[in-house]
Amino acid sequence: MKAIVLKTFGGIENLSYEDIEKPKIEADEVLIKVKALSINPVDVKVRGRQAPLAEDLVSYQPLILGWDISGEIIEKGEAVSHLAIGDEVFGMVNFPGHGRAYAEYVAARADQLALKPRNISHTEAAASTLAALTAWQAFDSYGKLRPTDRVLIHAASGGVGHFAVQIAKYIGAHVIATASAANKDFVLGLGADEYMDYTSTAFEKVLEPVDFVLEAIGGSNFQKSVHVLKPFGTIVTLPSGHVKADEWKAQEKKLHACYFMSVYSSGDDMRSIASLLESGVLKPHISHVFSFDEVGKAHMQIETGHTVGKVVVKL
Repeated sequence: MKAIVLKTFGGIENLSYEDIEKPKIEADEVLIKVKALSINPVDVKVRGRQAPLAEDLVSYQPLILGWDISGEIIEKGEAVSHLAIGDEVFGMVNFPGHGRAYAEYVAARADQLALKPRNISHTEAAASTLAALTAWQAFDSYGKLRPTDRVLIHAASGGVGHFAVQIAKYIGAHVIATASAANKDFVLGLGADEYMDYTSTAFEKVLEPVDFVLEAIGGSNFQKSVHVLKPFGTIVTLPSGHVKADEWKAQEKKLHACYFMSVYSSGDDMRSIASLLESGVLKPHISHVFSFDEVGKAHMQIETGHTVGKVVVKL
């Protein structure tokens, strides 16, 4: 099969197209013929050895990046009973771990997958995996967003952010979204109740207190976000690399919860996302679609830091 192997950590020139053997599946796994996969910032950071996960992957040969897939089951292990050959499935596989998604065929644990809704394409399904899971788990597993909450969502036009706005509105919260002026109409169109231009407005000086913050920027933005939280509020932060001062600032506020989040593979959560996709509550926005031989270009798009929604590779 064709796969994109990372020969060594570094630039996109280290992504090598190679013919390797199809993976063999375990009893609890299925083999998926991949129709589409999505690219995330973590892919780029691991490629450049700028994420802690990269250190866990050093020993893998061949090392194949990627975790988000949608495709068709062509083989299944003897212990798999709830999925069948021919089923169309999607999911974020083996995260954190060696996902090996940049390939024509991927072996994945059956309990990390969900059936793809019939009303969406494989491209849309692949887009609705790691980013959608992150938003869902932020509000459902790490924090508990309530219908009466005022929630501040940073980077609301990005991969995680645009799902988070939709999920928060589905829950019934009042959503305040930050984004650049160019993306104002986009985030309001997602359902945000209020918009703030992060390039021209110091939100921490003007925003009324909120119950929940989804913090996706990092650096000083964490402490600014804690400043606008009500006592006993909740903050869930996505970037790694927080410092002790961040934790102390949160403790001073007597927050209900402060989580430095790491998304994880979950078939149960994928089924929740599938249900929202099927009902039309959740809609992925795909700004760029690349072919399998353009993965390097897809990485370059992510590296701009200004992608609206998701980047997908179609096989």
